[in-house]
Amino acid sequence: MFSKQEAQQLRQEFWIAFGKSFPRKWLLYDTKIKDFSFKFNADSKKAEVSLDIEMKDELFRNAYYEKIWSLEVMLKEEIGPFEKDENYRLENGKIIARIWVSKENVSLFNKETWQEIFEFFVEKMTGFEKFFFEYEDYIKDV
Repeated sequence: MFSKQEAQQLRQEFWIAFGKSFPRKWLLYDTKIKDFSFKFNADSKKAEVSLDIEMKDELFRNAYYEKIWSLEVMLKEEIGPFEKDENYRLENGKIIARIWVSKENVSLFNKETWQEIFEFFVEKMTGFEKFFFEYEDYIKDV
């Protein structure tokens, strides 16, 4: 078990190592759609790449979610099997729509799994970005 400070240091080392290993600009928050972003996440048990639709207005959030869902087959071609939840509850209680892929049995706190996480991140985020750029005009037309 790590102290809070040690865990914070490892997190920082992890993200710096990822940036140095794969130095490119990711799409992430630069979708030009407010509260519509792609995210990397890693913790002690898994790694995830997600599309988070976080609009406070439920109608807009659902409209964007339905647009993505209407492209399910094309998304699956780019990222493989994925999970989805139209009413995903974040730890802070906020409800968002989320589409994500996970890699289990890896840990941000185990440097031996870092390369595996990095490669997963690159593969899946590249797929998400390719999908978004291909269907960007359709997705934005809400």
